Amino acid sequence: MTARIDHLVTSGTFALDGGEWDVDNNVWIVGDDIEAIVIDAAHDAAAIEAALGGRTLRAIVCTHAHNDHIDAAPALADATGAPILLHPDDLPLWKQTHPHRTPDAELAEGQEVEIAGTTLQVLHTPGHAPGAVCLYAPELATVFTGDTLFQGGPGATGRSFSHFPTIVESIRDRLLALPAETTVRTGHGDSTTIGAEAPHLDEWIARGH
Repeated sequence: MTARIDHLVTSGTFALDGGEWDVDNNVWIVGDDIEAIVIDAAHDAAAIEAALGGRTLRAIVCTHAHNDHIDAAPALADATGAPILLHPDDLPLWKQTHPHRTPDAELAEGQEVEIAGTTLQVLHTPGHAPGAVCLYAPELATVFTGDTLFQGGPGATGRSFSHFPTIVESIRDRLLALPAETTVRTGHGDSTTIGAEAPHLDEWIARGH
């Protein structure tokens, strides 16, 4: 049985560099009727646990460590016993939100996360954050991009720990090399495809945002 993708939207606050913004976050659950992983435990641990519907949670995978993507991770881990996985380059951001709790394991380029007979490949895609990763599931024709790539362009790079040329390089080299039909499931907003976004790379560079 191939894993399926479930989708939950949670709401809360993104805080960085002294500012705060109300945000809606996409929480992605990948698995079958028995087990699952959560990609980005945002805002509401109880709602995410309810969406699991009694399935065993094998891991909480963080695409990056901005507070709106990790604020519910420790509570969800405590409730389920699942380990929290984060790329080590994002530990400084993580510690801003959870100074007394560290992730349980590291994510690395080329690592494979297995769930319900499906493999998700870790792609290190810095730029929005130093330790940002995307998760590519070829069998599901899907890449989970966090805040690296959205419908309409790259994630924001105007705040601490971010860098526009780096995110463009990550998207060009790591994401646009994926098959055009690959669905892009983002950290906020609507999904898109690699094929829909690839033609606009030069426009993004020209805008330089």
